[in-house]
Amino acid sequence: MSNEMKCPFGGDQPQAYDPSKGTTNKDWWPNQLDLKMLDEQSEKVNPLGKDFDYKKEFNSLDYFQVKKDLYDLMEDSQDWWPADYGHYGPLFIRMAWHSAGTYRISDGRGGAGNGNQRFAPINSWPDNANLDKARRLLWPIKKKYGQKISWADLIILAGNCALESMGFKTIGFAGGREDIWEPEDIYWGKEKDWLGDERYSGERKLENPLAAVQMGLIYVNPEGPNGVPDAVAAAKDIRETFRRMAMNDEETVALIAGGHTFGKCHGAVDTSNLGPEPEASAVENMGLGWINKEGNGDNTLTSGIEGPWNSTPTKWDMGYLNNLFDHDWNLVKSPAGAWQWVPSDPSVGNAPMAHNSKETQPTIMTTADMGLRMDPVYKKIALDFKEHPEKFEEAFGKAWFKLTHRDMGPKSRYLGPEVPKETFIWQDPVPAADYEQISEDDVCKLKKAVLDSGLTIPQMIKTAWKSAFSFRASDLRGGANGARILLEPQRNWEANEPQELDKVVEKLEQIQKDFNANNGKKKVSMADLIIIAGAAGIEKAAKNADIDVVVPVKVGRTDATQEETDVMSFSVLDPKADGFTNFMRADLNEKSDVALLDKAQLLNLTAPEMTVLIGGMRMLRANYGNSNLGVFTHNDKVALTNEFFVNLLDMNNVWKPINENNEIFEGFDRKTKVKKWDASRIDLIFGSNSQLRALAEVYASDDAKKKFVDDFIKAWNKVINADMF
Repeated sequence: MSNEMKCPFGGDQPQAYDPSKGTTNKDWWPNQLDLKMLDEQSEKVNPLGKDFDYKKEFNSLDYFQVKKDLYDLMEDSQDWWPADYGHYGPLFIRMAWHSAGTYRISDGRGGAGNGNQRFAPINSWPDNANLDKARRLLWPIKKKYGQKISWADLIILAGNCALESMGFKTIGFAGGREDIWEPEDIYWGKEKDWLGDERYSGERKLENPLAAVQMGLIYVNPEGPNGVPDAVAAAKDIRETFRRMAMNDEETVALIAGGHTFGKCHGAVDTSNLGPEPEASAVENMGLGWINKEGNGDNTLTSGIEGPWNSTPTKWDMGYLNNLFDHDWNLVKSPAGAWQWVPSDPSVGNAPMAHNSKETQPTIMTTADMGLRMDPVYKKIALDFKEHPEKFEEAFGKAWFKLTHRDMGPKSRYLGPEVPKETFIWQDPVPAADYEQISEDDVCKLKKAVLDSGLTIPQMIKTAWKSAFSFRASDLRGGANGARILLEPQRNWEANEPQELDKVVEKLEQIQKDFNANNGKKKVSMADLIIIAGAAGIEKAAKNADIDVVVPVKVGRTDATQEETDVMSFSVLDPKADGFTNFMRADLNEKSDVALLDKAQLLNLTAPEMTVLIGGMRMLRANYGNSNLGVFTHNDKVALTNEFFVNLLDMNNVWKPINENNEIFEGFDRKTKVKKWDASRIDLIFGSNSQLRALAEVYASDDAKKKFVDDFIKAWNKVINADMF
């Protein structure tokens, strides 16, 4: 090629570019709303396609053959990652425990429900060191059964089989966890360094919604708070962390003592020998991290603490509790430099080396373990377990099942032949219907009864919305099924406007009473009637906008009782904000638009669905306290029009904040200076954020009136039916 024919930009070949090297929008505008969290786990990243039916696939699985394969794997020690004591059971228990242990009750995020341990950042947390090896050991079994069992289910089932293969009888297993295919956008803390602890304020007050004590840990630091070997302080951390992971004191002691009955800690060599975590590892390592220069086996390095808790680390027995209380303990440092405790008398408590049974090493306790001995409440529980092994076994079995199934949602989602018959209060049970379900004609009659009752459209809409709004896709809790909006604690939540709610419930209960008395075996639950009322309100508001629609109603909800409702557990669902009704509690410590995105993600909404719901709820006048924020209409009737978007984007408006935190605004006519509107920050974000404005423009267009109503109904029913599994 002559010089004249060469590329004028100086290169003969086109060059690939790395977008990660460029300056991003987030770099330029760090406070910009990030809508990507609403686009996670889309069909575009799922290789199985939208028609894949995991329930059908799992039910076709040769379940007990999978278990046999897992049992066989336990003692099939492989050269590339040799099994401690010739048994992989302790490694698989840790893998399952750490998969489930990221769960936090405050927002339901984390947990074992979707196989997120495969992805960053969790796959590279210091606390998960070498669990990448555990998942690789499972790969041949996953490969064999393909999509009939998800990684999420296989990880937990492997933990169960590990326990069973070492002599513990589990109370059961349930499948039904579907895998995700990309990392989750979850707030794990603000720290920029592993094991950082900027999450505390005041006197060790842990930031919500976090549960772990440091960045990159599942629970607590085993060496003690920030590596300081203070057993009393460690017990305080344990109690707070396990409480935030939905465990009481008895469950906490059972889990720690039961889990530490098996296996060992690894800290035989200096930490300088360890390579980077999987996400930072060299490409030739094929996704494996923490490569150890000294090799594995007895030189394996994980936590830095070194040794087993008892002399029978592959057997279910009372070894851990006996060791904890039968010996005195001295504080020492491991070969890796970590604080740990060894028996004061060197002639007791020895155990075989993990890869050379002819040699022995001292048993150990961590500072966290010593917390069970030093804390008076934990000590009492642990000693009771020590004296009553059968009680310990039962407590650990139930706590393990709760740990590994806590985020699966209602029992109706459980799959497989080993689902326990017992129903637990933490499963948020609702009773089965003992009556005939209503028909579509009955739904129509009930809609008419609601419209004739004197209830207003906003009352119908708000009651249905608030009944369903508590749902969160993170752990499949909350929602309209069970009608728990009529029970404590929901009935008196500030966001639910208890006094107005009582008036609505009184009229709906009368409609229910009349219907159930006059329709034989058919009955309508309050849970269904509340949703029917919401549908009736939407239809009436659409008709007021000259649009005739029928809002489909899925029935089959039943009413839970107060006895079936764990008040303490449900209290964490109490919303501090609901952007869809312009509700914001005084103690909300973040911007309302950020809180809106967070809740939209928990409701599993896309950005367009969130947008159309906001516009519709404003026109349905569903605001908390019946405020005028965002009600951009002068129509006396409650009409489901697209006026919210039309008037929001009207350039004749000028907006001014009226409070210091820029949460409330007033809109004035640009020419006359006359006040026209009141608005919240959430309302205006749909005009100020470029992505949300693009969506708002769709619904503000002259040809969008019918589309707006249709899209609103679809998004509405997505929320209303979210817990109908």
